[in-house]
Amino acid sequence: MQNRETFGSRLGFILISAGCAIGLGNVWRFPYITGKYGGAAFILLYLAFLLLFGIPVMTMEFSVGRASRRSISRSFHELEPKGTKWHWWSFFGIAGNIILMMFYTTIAGWMFIYFYKYVAGSFSSMRAAEVGQAFEKMTGDPVVSTIAMGIAVVLGFAVCSLGVKEGVEAVNKKMMALLIVLMAVLAIRSITLDGAQAGLQYYLIPDFSKITENGVWNVMYQAMSQAFFTLSVGMGGMAIFGSYIGRERSLLGESINVAALDTFVALCSGLIVIPACFAFDVDPGSGPPLIFITLPSVFEQMPGGRFWGALFFLFMIFAAMSTVIGVMENIISCFTDLFPSLSRKKMCLIGTIGLFILSLPAVLGFNLWSDVQLLGGNILDFEDFLVSNNILPIGSCIYVLFCCLKNGWGWKNFMAEANSGKGRKFPNWARGYCTVVVPIAIVVILVMGYITKFAG
Repeated sequence: MQNRETFGSRLGFILISAGCAIGLGNVWRFPYITGKYGGAAFILLYLAFLLLFGIPVMTMEFSVGRASRRSISRSFHELEPKGTKWHWWSFFGIAGNIILMMFYTTIAGWMFIYFYKYVAGSFSSMRAAEVGQAFEKMTGDPVVSTIAMGIAVVLGFAVCSLGVKEGVEAVNKKMMALLIVLMAVLAIRSITLDGAQAGLQYYLIPDFSKITENGVWNVMYQAMSQAFFTLSVGMGGMAIFGSYIGRERSLLGESINVAALDTFVALCSGLIVIPACFAFDVDPGSGPPLIFITLPSVFEQMPGGRFWGALFFLFMIFAAMSTVIGVMENIISCFTDLFPSLSRKKMCLIGTIGLFILSLPAVLGFNLWSDVQLLGGNILDFEDFLVSNNILPIGSCIYVLFCCLKNGWGWKNFMAEANSGKGRKFPNWARGYCTVVVPIAIVVILVMGYITKFAG
């Protein structure tokens, strides 16, 4: 077995794992979906589902990675019983990571553009309608959007080319530290705005009537879906970081630490967005346009809005790039396991060129290829659907069944790996729960995702 790089510290493992999980789902989707589905009451459901479903799946993916010392491209090969076909999922897992970056780098590029616009004062005195027009103009410009996407691709692979310790771990430690500082500053500013108290009450004091207003089943599904997808499990992203750590600590405790940091960022993002929306009488549940259209309008109404807007989109850059770097590291590791003769730097160069080309359709889908419609949406929406509604839930179900079933890796092997080292132990009584209940919950999310997509 070839030598494998490792993280320099336990903190580095927790921060890079959380950094991969922390992304636009936390700081973009979480605030508006919380605002739409009941505030504090929704958060309680989200936390319950995170504990019941998200953490067990993450622990299993970490375990597969640590036991195999391989990425998703080879981990199933190493652990599966002879003659079984669990390794077939490897191809879909690799594809999922690549497809995710094919559209995620476009959105990350938008964050760079908005940060620049705020620094340059481009949004000064703009009204809401004008901000919306500015967003459409930005996405409609293939040159600017392509350059911004290219910056995200080049920066991500440049960090990965430095190695696990000197690049991925070192950079993510700094980014996560700055991200937390920026969150604290923005949250303090938001909750001290005149009129923010109503937003704080909505966000922090449960009102369960909000659940019935939005439909109990619908709110439960949304909370379950958010809790599940926020951890980015199912494509080997957590497995690769598990492969870089030793066996000094048991993995349930590490999963809890990662999930806690991920949740902290999500909750703080809501604390930034929702009180500010209430302060300026803006709907916090306004959907995906919240970040690029609604919030810029809010910032323009604030004293010092240019400064706070720039700070917010710098925060968004760190959140987006932490995921970009984490997923790119997974992609590099996958192909390094498949082609060990190629050096990391050569692999990163190939990855930069290849991913830049593959990411062009998502960029062009807003301008030159805007007539291309796939399943009722543009190219970016279609790629997002492939990953979020298909590869993530199916992959998570594969990991759970692989760890639970006798014709997979098996429960005994999983328990031995997960509980190796100091810390919280995965309970043996949970075998039936993980074998039956968790897969059923994942299938519900998968089916409801299709219903939501095609039935409205």
